[in-house]
Amino acid sequence: MRPSVYKKQKKEKGESMKEEEKKILAKLKTAVEEMETELAEEAAREALAAGINPIVAINDGLAAGMQTMSDLFDEGEVFVPQLVVAADAFEAAVAILTGGMSDEDKSKASKGKVLLHTVQGDIHDIGKNIVKTMLSASGFEVIDLGRDVAVEEVVAKAKAHNVDIIAGAALMTTTMPAQRDIVSLLKEEGIREQFKCLFGGAPVSAEWVAKIGGDAYAETATEAVEKAKILVAELRG
Repeated sequence: MRPSVYKKQKKEKGESMKEEEKKILAKLKTAVEEMETELAEEAAREALAAGINPIVAINDGLAAGMQTMSDLFDEGEVFVPQLVVAADAFEAAVAILTGGMSDEDKSKASKGKVLLHTVQGDIHDIGKNIVKTMLSASGFEVIDLGRDVAVEEVVAKAKAHNVDIIAGAALMTTTMPAQRDIVSLLKEEGIREQFKCLFGGAPVSAEWVAKIGGDAYAETATEAVEKAKILVAELRG
């Protein structure tokens, strides 16, 4: 075979593979946008069979679809139930894509590890659950401690799970001091610099978070995701 013919065939094969990758990534994105778990799983298996890097499939396919849903949620075009179903499709596909990955590769695929909770004395969790959905769908590993979580438990679990971010919501003015107490306990134990503290909740403000020594304030679930990305980047340098 002449070199020129070989080069042409190699080029055509490469272009064909790129075209296939584009189609599969688009299918992953569409599956999340259309909240189709079975389609997402099918596309994930196709991605693996085609040799697409799982991290690329997650970031350029699934996460792109979840970003669409996030934008629609912010615009009031979709609501919490749709967001949750889209996240289910996202997570089902991620489970397939990461199934054969090493722990090291899974760590690279993760945007960061977040310890999420509603603070001590506060039993509200709807907002927290939305944040959990958004963080998970954006590639973060989320450890959800639930609601009314004691300050000591928050710090203990943050150490045990070696998280990047401690995220706590306070939905009442009477429970806001628990956010301050988390920062104080971290300082007392000499581990404040190991974690980033992200706080939110209806009565919480950026001024309050700055006053108590927190790292960031998020008013919405979408903002929580953006702030989390920034905080992890700061931690990892």
